Amino acid sequence: MTKLLKNGKTVADTWTHVTDDDAVPETGPVIVTLARWRAEHNTLAARKDGLGIRLESGQSPEAIKDDLSRFAVVALEFPKFADGRAYSYARMLKERLGYTGEVRAVGDVLRDQYRAMHRCGFDTLEVAGDVPADKLEADWQAALAELRHAYQPALRGPEPVLRQRHRAAAA
Repeated sequence: MTKLLKNGKTVADTWTHVTDDDAVPETGPVIVTLARWRAEHNTLAARKDGLGIRLESGQSPEAIKDDLSRFAVVALEFPKFADGRAYSYARMLKERLGYTGEVRAVGDVLRDQYRAMHRCGFDTLEVAGDVPADKLEADWQAALAELRHAYQPALRGPEPVLRQRHRAAAA
């Protein structure tokens, strides 16, 4: 069972993931693959309900940059723990491409990644497993509080240590 963790709170997921072989529901918000978007662009673009897109780890958001305003959700896939391309894609979406919609982590989303995902710009995490909602929320809070310092710049979180040192030296 998958749970949705949005901004540190468990919420109901109103979105339906539609594979390339599934029929697209007539109503309700859907998340489709990049292949499906390319094949059914006109039909999907005419939907009145919410539209989202799921990008595999090797599919850069650059592929949809001209269509970003059509998507309420961009779901970035983590096929396994060791594949971190989605972190870069989340930052690219928010910082370089100016995407203001929901960036969602899907796939192999683990508690150890929560802080990094938050810092890179993910708004929502699809967490698999039978973890109680209160435990998920507590894990989120603990993950964000674990480290007070950061060494790399990010979209969210503490200012990197080197910048703090430069600012202190200039004062």
